[in-house]
Amino acid sequence: MKWIKRLFLVLLCAVAVASAAYYYMRPKPVSVNVKRVDRGTIEATAVNTRAGTVKACRRAQLSSAIGGQIAEWPVREGMNVKKGDLLLSLWNQDLMAQLTLAQSEAQAASVRADAVCLQADIAARQMERYLSLSKVGATTEEKVDSLQTEEKTRKAECRAARVSVVVSQDRVRAARANLERTLLYAPFAGTIADLNGELGEFVTPSPIGVQTLPTVDLIDTSCFYVSAPIDEVDAPLIREGMPARITLDAFRNRIFEGEVKRIADFVLDLEKQARTVEIEVRFVDPEETVDLLPGYSADAEVIIEVKHDVIRVPSEAIVEGKFVFVYHAAKEKVVRKEITKGLSNWEFTEVLTGLTAGDLVVVTIDRPGLIDGALAKVDVIGDD
Repeated sequence: MKWIKRLFLVLLCAVAVASAAYYYMRPKPVSVNVKRVDRGTIEATAVNTRAGTVKACRRAQLSSAIGGQIAEWPVREGMNVKKGDLLLSLWNQDLMAQLTLAQSEAQAASVRADAVCLQADIAARQMERYLSLSKVGATTEEKVDSLQTEEKTRKAECRAARVSVVVSQDRVRAARANLERTLLYAPFAGTIADLNGELGEFVTPSPIGVQTLPTVDLIDTSCFYVSAPIDEVDAPLIREGMPARITLDAFRNRIFEGEVKRIADFVLDLEKQARTVEIEVRFVDPEETVDLLPGYSADAEVIIEVKHDVIRVPSEAIVEGKFVFVYHAAKEKVVRKEITKGLSNWEFTEVLTGLTAGDLVVVTIDRPGLIDGALAKVDVIGDD
């Protein structure tokens, strides 16, 4: 009987050792985070590859048409001006004197023309009188011929004098045009963004092929848009008029409604960068842009297509482009399933087949040991 007891003890120890070995060597469950498959809206969008820039719809970097000394500068940076307001005046006393001289010469030419034409009228009336006398034989034919020639001469002199008046008036316009070249006016209403120069300094226009700083930088702050580069792969999908969302680093908690207003006609090829197509997205509501400044960095997300009330899965849960791991709470296991995808963006992907609303899918797909049929325990459940 003792050997039976010893055998029982040996077997009991063996079972204990085997149980302990199984306990310590059994597969450990993978800790995962899961999210619930639901129904909702999915948008296919295209986002700029690099930061875009807020720009004013109208911006003019102005300089005087000729060089000269700044004599009058009635504006300052930050000032609002109206269309036609004087921005800059160069020293122009010599040109003003030339204009005054041309105006005086034009006036004198007009007076001379009046006098010459009066003489022509006198010659015409005298000729008419002698024609009447010639009909009754009271004068000679030679006298009538002389007076007719005199009348024609006077008329020609009158026409020449009138042409001289036109020439003088053209000189006035030329002198006024030269004077206008020393004056710089606002081409549109806006805000003075920058001034380069000081009162009394000399300014010169840019030589051909050489860009110099503008004298006045004028910005129309009533209208803004975002210029942003879109990857060449997404560019064919974008059309003018498509809605867009605009976000700015300067206004992190705001989303501005936008609309595509222009797509560039060429692909921009920069060294060591992806090829892109520049698009322009306007702000739909001008009242939202009152705090904007040109030059802000911005992102434009163009909404290409929208689907509502579709089964969607977090895009981060998709493996190899067509698989997901579904968590079964009852079995505490994950099962790899193949899905058919529809519309997709960086946040959600439409599921046409393979999942139903309410399924739990693993979003921490980089966890070691995550394979088909693996034991799993859930750390976090998200209900996105």
